[in-house]
Amino acid sequence: MDVSGGRGQPRPGNDGSPDHTGPRPPAPDPSAHGPEHPRPPAAAGSAPADRPTGEHPEGTPEHPRPSDTTPGEPPEPTGGPTDEQSGRRSGVPAADGHAPSGPRPPSAGTGESPASAGGPGDERGGGRSSARSGGGQAGPPQRPQEKQRGGLLMGRPFGVPVYVAPSWFLVAILITWVFGGQIDRVLPELGAASYLVSLFFAVAFYASVLVHELAHTLAALRFQLPVRRIQLQFFGGVSEIEKEAETPGREFVLAFVGPLLSLVLAGLFYLGLLAVDPSSVPGVLLAGLMISNLIVAVFNLLPGLPLDGGRMLRAVVWAISGKPMTGTIAAAWVGRALAVAVLIGLPLLTQSGALGSDAVDNVGMDTVLDALLAAILAAIIWTGAGNSLRMARLREHLPELRARNLTRRAVPVETDTPLSEALRRANAAGARALVVVDPDGVPLSLVREAAIVGVPEHRRPWVPVGGLAQDLTDGMHVSAELAGEDLLDALRATPATEYLVVEDSGEIYGVLSAADVERAFVKAMARPS
Repeated sequence: MDVSGGRGQPRPGNDGSPDHTGPRPPAPDPSAHGPEHPRPPAAAGSAPADRPTGEHPEGTPEHPRPSDTTPGEPPEPTGGPTDEQSGRRSGVPAADGHAPSGPRPPSAGTGESPASAGGPGDERGGGRSSARSGGGQAGPPQRPQEKQRGGLLMGRPFGVPVYVAPSWFLVAILITWVFGGQIDRVLPELGAASYLVSLFFAVAFYASVLVHELAHTLAALRFQLPVRRIQLQFFGGVSEIEKEAETPGREFVLAFVGPLLSLVLAGLFYLGLLAVDPSSVPGVLLAGLMISNLIVAVFNLLPGLPLDGGRMLRAVVWAISGKPMTGTIAAAWVGRALAVAVLIGLPLLTQSGALGSDAVDNVGMDTVLDALLAAILAAIIWTGAGNSLRMARLREHLPELRARNLTRRAVPVETDTPLSEALRRANAAGARALVVVDPDGVPLSLVREAAIVGVPEHRRPWVPVGGLAQDLTDGMHVSAELAGEDLLDALRATPATEYLVVEDSGEIYGVLSAADVERAFVKAMARPS
């Protein structure tokens, strides 16, 4: 049977024409349901488990049973490409970094991927990017799920929301305790007030981390890369950038501005230190802020993902090879080597006294703490490098997600058509979805499989499809030409289980299931590069 076309009118060859790349129409299966009880078309959320979505061998029935699908909206991913949310981190001793957050499947219309600019965990993934303690891009309005995960909202500089994660308060307490003891030794006359001064230092330091992140954010906005949010957390900051830089030059600049700002801040604190007594409270604070910002800058300039230096190395290799994936692979493996070097080298340097402390011959509490810190930093760097590789692989395969390829064939039916008759027409046409149209053929709504499954077969001849359909909104009309990130962005903008796919001319092409897109998204993540 012809698929709907034009204003819901049948259009010959929608699935059978040579230029149609979507799923082939399945053959009806009378033996399973009989002529009077055709099997319901698989609505959004279903696809055969034994074949990739969109691949339907000729002559193979393609009407999954209700049990093959999960009614309702697909679950929101719990971290996938996205919350690998690669990003830039900046902090002490964490460095600052940034990374594009990876594209997210359209589940529930949410998703994000942080890239951080500033901490040892700075990573840049594919697709969307988040920068920890560094650059980001102004992104879409925050959804409730994102607000809950973001922590305490502190403000919206340049239109980008800034959140403080609960883990930051743990670090603030730790910094206050450690630095307060050092101030007490230098300025014993302060007494308990030394810890109040130390708390001020913790806040001022993270304010400088925020400045580092804002540098990445402003650069991203300058390059028209949306920034979803900035988050201050345990090991620094994260600027969640929505897209990846288009050229290696922009990638280099976006990565470099964070450490550059930290170096500038260190220089300003040094000039301020020259104007005060080093043994005074202002002198101690300025010295601490100068050293901490210098550490953040130097650490983030190390040439390995997910640090800013890794982004810069990636940009250089990208410019030489002409392939962003080659740059990502090189910088990620350098990052993994850096993680091993930090794990082994940092405790050895500390114990030998090379970092300014006294050499230690025996194993004490300080040695254990140094080893623990090295392990944490190494784990963050190693994980960030791996995330960057995964996100880059996803970006490489993302263009394969095309609305035209994933669309299900649909049959137009009017509102008062009995469900049994609509299913008969769908099976006869080899279609897997129903579009409710008005008498003029204008699409009004989409019938959801969950609603079909809920109607017993003996009642289907008396149930009109109009009562089982979901009204179409403007956001539920998707162009058949959309692909890759553009397709994911369109689906996330209007969360739904099904979308009406239309040609540029306005003709109905079919119905797109969010579950099919998510399945294809996951397959792209798992596919080797």
